[in-house]
Amino acid sequence: MRTYSAKPSEIEKKWWIVDAEGVVLGRLASILANYLRGKHKPTFTPHMDCGDNIVVINADKVKLTGRKRTQKTYYWHTGYPGGIKSRTADKILDGAHPERVLTKAVERMITRGPLGRQQMRNLRVFAGATHTHEAQQPQVLDVAAMNPKNKR
Repeated sequence: MRTYSAKPSEIEKKWWIVDAEGVVLGRLASILANYLRGKHKPTFTPHMDCGDNIVVINADKVKLTGRKRTQKTYYWHTGYPGGIKSRTADKILDGAHPERVLTKAVERMITRGPLGRQQMRNLRVFAGATHTHEAQQPQVLDVAAMNPKNKR
């Protein structure tokens, strides 16, 4: 018996659309990371990009449990001495680019390196209810119905 390893010609990519309204951030991010990597498929191959394309709408309406909305802090460094900066999840979600909270959560669950960057290019996140991928005819992936804890 041999271990199956998918070839690039055998990889079949689907398009999914996910409505993030009222869904818990971490639970949504872990499901999206699995679908981006392709771990939900029986033909999963760790060194190949066999994941699907995902379109997320209503990313600005994602839920954070507990007091995470006001206490969760995102840090970055400017590169200058003493240049550590921070912003809370509340400020980002109410700001100009609320989709970055979800993108960052998924990005931190994907492997780091060239393959992870390639898989992250298959994720499209939109703050509102409209998106630009109608032509791909994405299928609905109902994350809220997968587990009662997913929706708040």
